[in-house]
Amino acid sequence: MALHAVSPAAAASPPCALSSARLPQRPGCGCLSNRSSLLSSSTNFMKFQSGAVGFFGVPLVLQHSDKRAVLRHATNEEIEEEKMIVEEQAKEKMEKAIETVQSNFNTVRTGRANPSMLDRIEVEYYGTPVNLKTIAQINTPDATSLLIQPYDKSCLKLIEKAIVAANIGVTPSNDGEVIRVTVPPLTSDRRKEMTKNVAKLSEEGKVAIRNIRRDAIKAYDKLEKEKKLSEDNVKDLSADLQKITDEYMKKVEAIQKQKEQELSKV
Repeated sequence: MALHAVSPAAAASPPCALSSARLPQRPGCGCLSNRSSLLSSSTNFMKFQSGAVGFFGVPLVLQHSDKRAVLRHATNEEIEEEKMIVEEQAKEKMEKAIETVQSNFNTVRTGRANPSMLDRIEVEYYGTPVNLKTIAQINTPDATSLLIQPYDKSCLKLIEKAIVAANIGVTPSNDGEVIRVTVPPLTSDRRKEMTKNVAKLSEEGKVAIRNIRRDAIKAYDKLEKEKKLSEDNVKDLSADLQKITDEYMKKVEAIQKQKEQELSKV
């Protein structure tokens, strides 16, 4: 077999890792370039593999490693803490809703004079609506009349106008010094009208409580979207919130029934 001479340059060159039969070379392109190209392509391919390891000694970074950290759900202690915060805020708002319903019921007159009948009346005082109680003193000289004494006598006519516009079933009398309001006994028709008004105010209170519950549920849904709560967590917490809502609904119904009884006795 004939031996061919090898040049000193060729003898000093490192051997190719892959044969030219498997990796055709372009003219003038060395074996090291082909290896770099293969390494780049293989690395790009391996980036999509779960649990990939280094290729040709090059470590790969898993693209989804950070996502696994985001998917961690809250611990039981964290869930209880979030529940306490959301429920306490909801209860506080529902209590205020109950107070508003009670205050509104007080404005519904019965056969007895009560300053709270005028609680919702606002007077245009120097172009600004203000509550009547802030600009006048209201007394009950007897069981069937109210005496309104404004701090500024120039607003007597404005107060008189506001009481008439409120349509609460009374007629004010302005003598230039004070305003007297006589509370007449309720007629059958007026009693029915007042009962309907109480039912309307009661429903407004229930709607307010439902809206508070809705906002609390949205807070839980937000935590679910942030992957802090699971879907089952939200269902359980929403069920507990519904129980609280039902309790406050019963409170509204109780004070409504009490007011209706007051109207039935006059």
